[in-house]
Parts: sequence; C-alpha cells; structure tokens
Amino acid sequence: LEVSNIKRQANVPSTKGLTQFKKKDFVANWSLCHSRVKLCREDKSPILKQEEGRPTAKMRCCDQNKSAISRCLCLWFLLTLLFTTEAFCCTAPSSCNHRQQQALKQQHYLQGRKQRLSPSSNPNSKMVPKKSTIMSLAIPRGGGSAVAAEVGKGLGGVLSTITSRVSDMTKHPSGSFNLALIGLAFTTIVFRLIPTASSSDQNQDKDDEASLKPPSVKSLQIRFLSVFWLLRCADWLQGPYFYEVYASKIFGGEPASLSLISKLFLTGFASTALFGPLIGRLTDSRGRKFGTLLFAMLYSLGAASTKSNLLILLLAGRVMSGIGTSLLFSAPESWLVGESMKVNKASDYLGETFGLAYAGDSIVAIIAGQFASLAASSRGPTGPFELSVLFLVLGGILTSILWKENVAESSSPETNPTIREAVDVIRGDVKIALVGGVQSLFEAAMYIFVLQWPPAISRAVSAMFGEGAKTPYGTVFSCFMASCLLGSTLFGKLASSPSKISTEGSTSLMMMVATISMGIASFFSTRTQATPLLPLVAAFFAFETCVGMYFPSIGTLRSKYVPDSHRSVIMNLFGIPLNVLVVSVFLSIQKLGVGGALSVSTGALGLGMICMCNLWKMTAKEENE
Repeated sequence: LEVSNIKRQANVPSTKGLTQFKKKDFVANWSLCHSRVKLCREDKSPILKQEEGRPTAKMRCCDQNKSAISRCLCLWFLLTLLFTTEAFCCTAPSSCNHRQQQALKQQHYLQGRKQRLSPSSNPNSKMVPKKSTIMSLAIPRGGGSAVAAEVGKGLGGVLSTITSRVSDMTKHPSGSFNLALIGLAFTTIVFRLIPTASSSDQNQDKDDEASLKPPSVKSLQIRFLSVFWLLRCADWLQGPYFYEVYASKIFGGEPASLSLISKLFLTGFASTALFGPLIGRLTDSRGRKFGTLLFAMLYSLGAASTKSNLLILLLAGRVMSGIGTSLLFSAPESWLVGESMKVNKASDYLGETFGLAYAGDSIVAIIAGQFASLAASSRGPTGPFELSVLFLVLGGILTSILWKENVAESSSPETNPTIREAVDVIRGDVKIALVGGVQSLFEAAMYIFVLQWPPAISRAVSAMFGEGAKTPYGTVFSCFMASCLLGSTLFGKLASSPSKISTEGSTSLMMMVATISMGIASFFSTRTQATPLLPLVAAFFAFETCVGMYFPSIGTLRSKYVPDSHRSVIMNLFGIPLNVLVVSVFLSIQKLGVGGALSVSTGALGLGMICMCNLWKMTAKEENE
C-alpha cells in the first residue's frame, strides 16, 4: 500500500489508461517513483520504517511468503491424504457400488439434459443461435446462485470423500498408525516452516556478514554430524532384531529360552555400569577421538559375535557392546565440546549443533529400520548386525580422517583425570549433581519405556480391533521417531527464538510434560478393564516428543556445567544409577507388570523434574542478582 501511494503521488497511470498516456511521461514518472522507493529504503525513511519493536516491510514480505508456503502445504496435505487413501477405499464393495450409482446418476442427468436442449425433441422450439447455445450450456439455470450451489456441493463432496477415506483407514491398526504418522510428519513440517520473528529492528539492521555463521563452525558441524550419524545408524540397525537374533540360537539341541535372552540383555547393561567410569577415564586421558575409534572396534566385535552359536562368545559380545554403548554416549559429545573451545564462536552454536544431531538421528533411525528389514530378509536375523559393521567401519574411517585428537585439560598437567577427582568435582558443585540427576532419571525412565511399550500397545490394539488384530510395530516405531523429530524441531525453534528462553526453563517444562504423559500411560495400563488405544498412544507420542527435546537439551546443559577436564568420567558415573534402576525393574517385571514398570518410570521422571526445576530456580536467581 505504501508503494502504491508513492506511485499515485508520482502520477503513475494504471494499466487501463496506458494507451492514453505518453510513453516518455510514463517512463519519467516511473523513474521518479522507483528512485523515491529506493531512497526510502536506503535512508530508512519513515515511509517504510516502522516503530521500534515492529517488523519492517522486508520482514512482512518474508512472513507473507512463508504464510503462503504454509497454506500451500496445507492444501498439499489434504490432496495427498485424498489420493493416498484411495487404495484403502477401492477394496470396499460398498464404496465401489456407491461410485457406480453416482456414475449412473450422472449419465442419466446428461442424457436428459441433452434431450431437453435438442431442437428435435420439441417441435415448437425455434433454432437458437450458436452463441446462445454455448451460453446456455455454460451457465446453469438460476444464475450465480446455481453456480454457488454447484461449488458448495463440490466442496461438500470433497470433504465427505476425505472423511470416508479417513474413517476407512481407522478400521484396522496399520491404517490408523499410518494416518498418525502422516499427521506427525505434517506437524513437524509446519513447525519447521514457522518463521522466527525478530524482537526489534536493531537485530534486522545488523550487517549480513556479522549474522552469517562462521565457516569454521560450519566445518566443525559437518565433521561431527557425518561421523555421529553413521555411528548412530549402526546402533539403530541392531536394535529391532536383538531378540530375534538370540532366539534363533540353538544350545544343547534346544532353542534359546526367554530367560537366557533376558540374561544376555542384562549383561550389556551390567557391563555399561561396571566399566563405564573406567572407560570414561581412559577417554579423557587418551583422547576423545581414540574413544570413538574404540567404540567402533568394540561394537563391531559385539555385532560379529552374533554369528557364533557358542554361549561364551555371545556373552563376551554383549560385554563389548555394553562398553561400546558407554563410549557412544560420551566420546563423540566430549570431542564436540572440547573442539568447540578451540574454534572461534563454536560454543555459541552448540545448542544448534545438538539440535541438528538428534533431529537427524530420528530420520537415521527410520532409515535404519528399513535397512534392517531388508538385511534380515536376505541374510536372516544376523543380517542387520552384519550391515552395522559396515557403517561402523565407515564411521571409523571418517573419524580417522576428519577428526583431530583432543584430550581433557587436567587440573594438574603431570597426572591424568581420575575417578576420585571426578567424584570430588560432582560433590563440589550442586549444579553438576542436578544435571546428573536429570540424566540418570530421565534415561532410566526412557529405557524402561522401551521395554514396556510393545506389550502395552499390543494390549490396547487387541482391545480396540479384536484379539486377532496384529500390531504394526514397525509403523509404531516410525511414529515414535517422527515424534522425536518434532521434539528436536521444537528445541531448535526455542533455541533460536528472539525471546531466548533458557535451556533450563525449556527443559523443566519438557520434564513436566514427560511426567504427565507417562503418568497417563501408566494409569491406563494398570486398569483391569480394556486399555483404550487413543489416550495411550497420545501419551506415548507426547513422551517421545519430550525424548526428542531431551537429548539436545541435556547435551547443552552438560556443555555448560560439566567441566571438560572430567567430562567423560562424570557422564559415565551418572550412568551407574541409570543402569541399576533399569536392571532392578527388569528383574522384578513379573511382580510389577507393564503398569507397574511404567509407574516406576513416572516416579523417576517426577524426581528428575524436581532436579531440573531446582537448577532452573538457581540459575534464574543468579541472573537476577
């Protein structure tokens, strides 16, 4: 509107009157208009400049473009939903009969209209000119009201068609979870495209060079993420077929029992708890790159052990996998934090890097699930483990090429970091203890949830769709990963928002939502009546969204409060109570049941929420002072 006003002031003619306007006058006036607009933009004239705190015209244009993109995506989603669900309804006889009846009605209508318009059908009618015939066919009787009625009828038909397709999808478990997956994916896209508004014009008036990310930071992110995603893909490949690969083993002429598989599972957790602090000390003293390469080697040996039928080799493989797990969750993160201290301004982008890492990790998990299915179908239950070795080798090669070694900075140059020193560091700083409490309690609740969601979902699906209904575990897992991706996206939006809500505050709110969600799930799981599917699934999706927010949040908090001199040792020390709680619940699962185990998770999340709220309160008090 402002530009139009300037054009009117410059007497720029409209398109309708261009033919009556002299060309040279038009060019002169248009040049005057263009120069005034350019002058206003360069000099920040009040014509285009807004009040302090309000967006500029450039920002409004950008927001309008993004709003248009969002509207196009909404229309795209509706059309996609309409056409992708076409196959579900074509198989229903009632739907086919309905379409045949509609086609017959349309055919009869056209035949009757043709007879009415034909001159031979009415001997008293006169010949109508060709132009009038075209108009009579183009405009229905009744004028504009009839056109509006036809348009309304068409929109109503589209909506009714979409409703019928959605209702047909929800008649079986696979279609219901596919619909949920589409909704989660679309929600994530919408949140991803929401523009982050600026808090003031001063932020928009900064030089473009100052607002650009330094090339050294981009290089660091590329080097870290390329290795991290390969290693995480190797870990995700093994998860879906853990039970099946050990259940296929034969010992003494009999297949492996559930009790033996459970002991193999607990062996990995026990080795993580026992050897984690020692491995963390070795990583801090020898280097984080060394720890990452050691993880690739130990995890490859653990995956290769699944080819053997000897129990002693399987147990040794589980011990090596447990040690590798402690390295996976400490060495790469410690390398990133240590390297960011050497790169200019890299510490300011740690939150963004963690958000990218775990947002991509959700996508990697979905892709790894598909790769695991293909490998298992061609190579048997050991196929995914064989494929994971390939990704581990690639990750090790990239680590050797792209990463430089960094070692923890010890308080005393002559001695290496020790476990006793790490314990003293934790005891000397309450904030480190609170961060460790959040880590131990939340991850313990997460691992308990991983063990208990399959029977809980299966029971709810049977209650809703009948006893013979099969639970689509793969699709449910994809929905969980889509929820994690949504949580990582939310963390990225909060971290880059102009209001800059603190990580302590957002993590406290996330812990609150996680506690409420797990409490709802445990309430419905402990009922003696049939478990309702909708509230249970909604609670699980909300918790997985919190999981997506948790990992970048806890990585940012650890980089802020845990000292680099004992980072890996402290992270593995916090893993001890985590594994003790998980093993205790697993050994008592017969007494607790699914509902009892989820209740333990709820209690752990509640304690973690208290720790996080205390940390938030302490930091807010220090900032106010």
